[in-house]
Amino acid sequence: MAKSAEETTAAMVAGLAEKTGKSLADWSKVLAASGKTKHGELVALLKEQGVGHGYANLIAHKHLGSDAGSALEAGEDLVAAQYTGAKGALRPIYEAIHAKLVAFGADVEVAPKKANVSYRRKKQFATAGPGSATRIDVGIILKGVPGAGRLEEEKPGSMCTHRVRVTSLAEVDDWLVKTLKDAYEKAG
Repeated sequence: MAKSAEETTAAMVAGLAEKTGKSLADWSKVLAASGKTKHGELVALLKEQGVGHGYANLIAHKHLGSDAGSALEAGEDLVAAQYTGAKGALRPIYEAIHAKLVAFGADVEVAPKKANVSYRRKKQFATAGPGSATRIDVGIILKGVPGAGRLEEEKPGSMCTHRVRVTSLAEVDDWLVKTLKDAYEKAG
């Protein structure tokens, strides 16, 4: 069974000292002493010290309290907030997409935001979130791949190169999983 976003984050935090040589508290002291306050600056500083991107991103978010886990600790659930009211019926579709994405590997980083959830490997490869009350929009990064059928090209300058509109569990099919897996593999 796939790990939830919270379980994945907890596992990363638990293994932080082994993977990076310092605990989250130790890294937070380093970041506080740097005087830097922007997420990107903190990630860059951590990378300069040999921390991989996924862990650097996690440490920076935890330090700033801007990750989903910190939001949960503050009483916020960003994913639950996306699926309230008329969008509530979309939650099972999102959960099915999420399960497929995190099953690609232990290196999948899940980052809930206010409007969607971002999925990263070494770099972002997909997003998923309600596009309307009747569909989930799955953003996919597949540079150089022409759009066709369900795979719609996004306008130039968009974060994702393509979008797939998913309106039912049946559309979380082999084609969508293969398309997402291609994006995951290209992000490695």
